[in-house]
Amino acid sequence: MFENHEYSGSIPDRSRLSMQADCENCFGLCCVALPFAASADFAIDKDAGQPCQNLQSDFRCGVHNSLRQRGFRGCTVYDCFGAGQKVSQDTFGGRDWRQASGSAKQMFEVFPIMRQLHELLWYLTEALTFEPARPIQGALSLALDATERLTHLDPDSIRELDVAKHRADVNALLLRTSELVRAEALRSQKGPSDRRKTYGRGADLIGAKLRGTDLRGANLRGAYLIAADLRGADFRVADLIGADFRDADLRGADLTESIFLTQAQINAAKGDANTKLPPSLARPTHWST
Repeated sequence: MFENHEYSGSIPDRSRLSMQADCENCFGLCCVALPFAASADFAIDKDAGQPCQNLQSDFRCGVHNSLRQRGFRGCTVYDCFGAGQKVSQDTFGGRDWRQASGSAKQMFEVFPIMRQLHELLWYLTEALTFEPARPIQGALSLALDATERLTHLDPDSIRELDVAKHRADVNALLLRTSELVRAEALRSQKGPSDRRKTYGRGADLIGAKLRGTDLRGANLRGAYLIAADLRGADFRVADLIGADFRDADLRGADLTESIFLTQAQINAAKGDANTKLPPSLARPTHWST
């Protein structure tokens, strides 16, 4: 879909501010549009389109400061990549679902689609910063522009999008980006490469004991790292797109130059003041000091 050609221009300087959640300018869409079931992450059942019992009239959470203690850990992990304010203020022009009740169902259907598009914007924006991916930066730039245009469509057009196909087209570019960046990093690393552990895409590493492991340049796309011991592990230039870090212990780990890491993944893990994060991500408040 996106022409793969050498990019001769300068690398775009794109801000990620629009891809970070701004709850002050959102109508609590994640608290209404999305369903959840009583589990370790949520204290109650809630259907899609049903406002959470903790959502106040001003669209703020009434228990925001004690979500984890009250059994709503899933709320502290979720990240909309800025889709909430985009739908609230742009797609629906600042009309909330309570005032314009006739548009509520439509708004709730648009929100999860917009969230997928904004997630792709996050990845593509990061991909454009990698020097080794310069041979495909023209295609990456086209993909970013195309994705941005989709986010500005009217509600009906957004609901009709074939998001799965668009994600597949973008993912092909993200995978190629990962290959180029990791290959360059591995060539520059000193020491026997066979000392580093390697894992394939979607690796089952649930509960794995990987403390202090050198994972530089590893392909951990979609890896299951649930409750894994990753203390002091080195994730620099490791592809972490879609990796499941729920309850993984990242204390002292180095994720500074990891590829395609998101705030939601970090929020789901355990860490401390010694965990090194990329500058675009914030240290979760529930981490130990």
